[in-house]
Amino acid sequence: MIRLLLAGLLLLLAPVLAAADSYPVRPITLIVPVSAGGPTDAIARTLAAHMQRTLGQPVVVENVTGAGGNIGVARLNRAAPDGYTIGIGLTSTHVFNGAIYALPFDLVNDFQPIAAVATNPQIIVSRNGLPAKDMRELITWLKANPDKATMATIGPGSPAHIAGVLFEQITGTRLRFIPYRGGAPGMQDLLAGQIDLMIPQPSLALPQIRAGTIRAYAVTATKHLPSAPEIPSVDEAGAPGLHVAIWHGLWAPKNTPPEIVARLDTAVVSALADASVRQQLADMGQEIPPTAQQSPEGLRAFQKAEIGRWWPVIKAANIKAD
Repeated sequence: MIRLLLAGLLLLLAPVLAAADSYPVRPITLIVPVSAGGPTDAIARTLAAHMQRTLGQPVVVENVTGAGGNIGVARLNRAAPDGYTIGIGLTSTHVFNGAIYALPFDLVNDFQPIAAVATNPQIIVSRNGLPAKDMRELITWLKANPDKATMATIGPGSPAHIAGVLFEQITGTRLRFIPYRGGAPGMQDLLAGQIDLMIPQPSLALPQIRAGTIRAYAVTATKHLPSAPEIPSVDEAGAPGLHVAIWHGLWAPKNTPPEIVARLDTAVVSALADASVRQQLADMGQEIPPTAQQSPEGLRAFQKAEIGRWWPVIKAANIKAD
């Protein structure tokens, strides 16, 4: 009887094992849950171009936007676990949103991690006309003008918003958060002097900082940004502990065969080791995650740790989706 059951099980698994062994035999879709043109999209396209050389099949980027990234993540959740649909996610979609939205999926248990792929801190910047010339002066000015300074965010629960909330908590200041549909419109208003502050990603801030059109105060990390070593860390500048990073990872639907996950992880690790890919990511202000996080187990452990850190902060601040 046991032999018959084992034989039946092997017959059922045979097509799955065969598919995993020959994978991939057709193009792979890489879902990007945010709009084209931003850092997440650029990271995805950089990786896809190299991964397809390793995998021997096209890796096609598809932007599936809406609801703070939740529509794209839900699309991945509904996909077949065959390795032909994968997705890139980031701190907001795979950590923050779980504390803000009533999601129809579990961010940890309903997805199969592949690898962490890139990370970067944010940069605290202001319009040039703001009177504060450094972080300590900024904090003093904000305390003298509570609820007057405006800070651009990309909506409730976005990395820029969460960073702003942490800024308030650490510095004892109060800001007015102004939501925008994206980082670019917020930056345009900052340049025009219509908004006071912003905490964007380096790829958006650095060109304007270098052009002298906005003022940089600090990087939200314990160390300097390699692509902009002249900008102090928050610990040096006067806001110790204001550490916020936007990180990215790749996921597949849960129950994707381990052999396929391993093939995808190998393709990611190969891309991250490539000098051209590393330079492209560095040009965006991105850093390569530690080797331990470039694995399914490493990404899962890191994501769980981030959830443990940020969900209490978000819930204590009573941040809700619109």
